[in-house]
Amino acid sequence: MNRASLEKRPDEVAAMFDDVAPKYDVVNDVLSVWQTRRWRRIVVDAVGAEQGQRVLDLAAGTGTSSEPYADAGIDVVACDFSLGMLKVGKRRRPDIAFVAGDATNLPFADNSFDASTISFGLRNVNEPRKALAEMLRVTRPGGRLVIAEFSSPTVALWRTTYTEYLMRALPAIARKVSSNPDAYVYLAESIRAWPNQDELAAWISESGWNDVEYRNLNGGIVAVHRATKAPAAPGEEPLLPGQVRLRRTSAAV
Repeated sequence: MNRASLEKRPDEVAAMFDDVAPKYDVVNDVLSVWQTRRWRRIVVDAVGAEQGQRVLDLAAGTGTSSEPYADAGIDVVACDFSLGMLKVGKRRRPDIAFVAGDATNLPFADNSFDASTISFGLRNVNEPRKALAEMLRVTRPGGRLVIAEFSSPTVALWRTTYTEYLMRALPAIARKVSSNPDAYVYLAESIRAWPNQDELAAWISESGWNDVEYRNLNGGIVAVHRATKAPAAPGEEPLLPGQVRLRRTSAAV
């Protein structure tokens, strides 16, 4: 069984997610006590996409986070670097466009999407600031960024309790319900090592995004960050809706 290290080598992380792909969504529901579904609904509301717009769902895995957009008739691209995850998603939802891609070097043209979003995947990227810059590049001027990620509980007692759950209870539960429990030891460690809400907000701002704000969920266990890309400069003509060009050949699943 594969387990990635906190160095987050892309090949290790991708192999680890390939291992857990078949049961990934079920295990997530169990470990989050079914809160994952609520968090994803909040992300969709924050993105606020409308028909005629195009959404990039990065680190989409099996496409669970992409489904609400597709169900609403919104053009969504589910992008991930785990082929195992993408294949599971494509079997379940052949109507969604699944594309293999590296978050730090996205296979899409500048200004291709009205909104870019990533849920619980940014901390698994080996260069998260580069991923933030890439998401800025492929988002249209005036477009939106929404990130959901595990964060730091705001109350000290709750933070201590949560850390104990991550390092003790979560791996124990994973051993009962997952085919690769070691992967969830990595996930727990990666959550504990991830920057808090204000630090991530600073990263987003430093990457060139504007109007950065965040909302804490479940006492700060999760934070949803939002930001916008600056509008087009006078005289600059952004791409029209529906004009999406691949910058180079991508691996579609």
